[in-house]
Amino acid sequence: MSNETMFPPLVFTIWKIGLAVTLLVFVPLSVVLLHRLWRAARAIQLYAREALTAAAGIAGNTAHIGALDDTIGVASTILGTAGAIEQKLGAATGILAQRAEGM
Repeated sequence: MSNETMFPPLVFTIWKIGLAVTLLVFVPLSVVLLHRLWRAARAIQLYAREALTAAAGIAGNTAHIGALDDTIGVASTILGTAGAIEQKLGAATGILAQRAEGM
């Protein structure tokens, strides 16, 4: 049996049309879509590199925020000491005012 007796000629025609459509439409379409995908991935990679640089700058600029907690603690101590000094100066001022009135 030959191929022509097993399959009608229409099968070969449909097969050839299918191959032609695949080679002329789907392969170029796949190449175009893969190229778009590659460009998008490359753009994401570049943006990620820029974001990493920006994040490193932000981390460097915010590294000293922990020192602000120490500053707040010291300022609270200074405020308490200043209050005590104000009370002592108020008492001393009162005593000096009484002495000045008595003279």
